[in-house]
This record gives sequence, structure tokens and C-alpha cells, in this order.
Amino acid sequence: MTAETGFISRFVTARDGLKLHLRDYGPLAATALPVVCLPGLARTAADFHELALALAEDGATPRRVLALDYRGRGLSEYDRDWKNYDIRVELDDVMQVLVATGIDEAVFVGTSRGGLLTMALAVARPAAIRGVVFNDVGPVIDARGLLRIRGYVGKLPVPRSFSEGAEILKRLSDQQFPVFGDAEWEQMARRTWTDRDGSLKPDYDIRLLKGLEELDLEAPLPVLWTYFDALKAVPMLAIRGANSDLLDEKTLQEMAERHPGCDICTVPGQGHAPLLGSKDMIRRIGKLVARAERQAAG
Repeated sequence: MTAETGFISRFVTARDGLKLHLRDYGPLAATALPVVCLPGLARTAADFHELALALAEDGATPRRVLALDYRGRGLSEYDRDWKNYDIRVELDDVMQVLVATGIDEAVFVGTSRGGLLTMALAVARPAAIRGVVFNDVGPVIDARGLLRIRGYVGKLPVPRSFSEGAEILKRLSDQQFPVFGDAEWEQMARRTWTDRDGSLKPDYDIRLLKGLEELDLEAPLPVLWTYFDALKAVPMLAIRGANSDLLDEKTLQEMAERHPGCDICTVPGQGHAPLLGSKDMIRRIGKLVARAERQAAG
């Protein structure tokens, strides 16, 4: 682990031979319940950096935290076949990572697509999940949010600098995130583009767009309550951005009604998906992790 970053970069081989990257925070030998962080569609492990550091370096209970780059994102290898940017393939990738890193059970923190993967894992390997944080995602997806995401993934203009990138993101999303200042937009830019050979490129394979283009957003989207109900036995925290167009307030309330151990939280001034690095978010997620740990031990 490097002192500068606070994590080790690890590479795991997927079933089809593709190299997957993950950030591994905290002591390998920690006895506390580990946490696995799964990002949004075109996002990377970097989104969880502040949260992962706080959980891994907690003085009382240091724990191992993994944050994944899915195939075609971040430092993971890009797939030659864009059709493999598919939730079923990515679910298998997550399971390969768990086996390779020796994690039998964990608390899962899923932002957007990461939450969908967590619900799928609840059916495929229920024993692996001891607690869940859903960040702006639930069993019912609002098509408006997908339409907006489809409008920009793989289509953003390429900035000449991160500050120009911050301006691009601000113009695109300031209605969703009116509370963001320059520092937040700059951080988002640094986690959207990466410096490759002296020029900025999106930190994901722009062919992710092809999968989104195939979605028929006129047809009803699948409803995943059956998958959600598979998580009834574990503690849960569901977070919604107050300006979200992907997770409806009604769905959030229904999640709390259907799940006896589900706490809900709405983040003012943020949309899809809220940042998890603030002191308040870290405290809330830390409480959920502690609750899951007590239940797992009991």
C-alpha cells in the first residue's frame, strides 16, 4: 500500500481472461467485516476513495475495503466485444473478484449500476451479502434518468484541461447538483476523464454507449422487487439525491416499507448520484456497516 494513495492496485483475471482492476484498501488481515464498493455505469473505483479510506483507516475498527473498476472502465482492460458490457458478465466478474481476493462475505455499497449488480448477487450468491448501501438506485428505475445518461455517455466533448472538464460537467449537470462548488466539479472532472499520453480521455470505453442505445426506453423497464426482496434479512441503507431522475421518491419509500431493516436518506442539493465522501455520508454508511457487523456476529 502506498502512503500517497492509501490503497494497493490489484488485477484479477475474469473468466474470459480479461484483466480487471480493483483498489484494495486497509489491512489484509483485518478481522472486521469487509466492504465492497461497486460504481455506476461509466464510473470507476475512484468515486469511493474518501469513503474507502475512512472505513479502512478507522482507528477502532480498521477493515478491508475493495473498490472495483468494471471491465472497460478505469484501469480494467477494455473488452474487444462491447456486448460483454452486460450486467450478467459483470456479475460474474464481481464473483471472480470475491473468490480471487478471498472475500466470502461483505457489506456491498452500490451506486446506480452497482446497486443493480448487488441485487443480482443477492439471488446468485445470497450468503456473500451481509449488508447493503444503495446509492440512488432501487428496484424501479426511472426511464428519465436513463435517457439523460444515454444523452452524454461516450458523447462528452474532450476537454483540454481538468478545469475545462469541470466547466463541461457543470453546464451539463448544475441543475442536478446546485450545491456543488468549483472543488466538487473539479473532482468530478478528474474522475470522468483521465490523462493518457498527455491528452484527456474518458476513463471508460466509449462503446458503453452501444449497450445504452439498444435499450428501448419506450417499453416498460424491468421491475426488480423480487431481487430486492432477496435482501430482506440484511441491514440496508438507501440513499437518494433529492434531485434524482433515476430513483423516484415513491420507490425509496416503498423500499423502506418492504424492508424492515432499511434506513433511508435523501441528500439535499444533489441528483444522480450523490457523492459519498462527505463526513455525513461516511458517518451514515459507517453506522450501517457497524449494524451489519453486529448482526453477522450475532
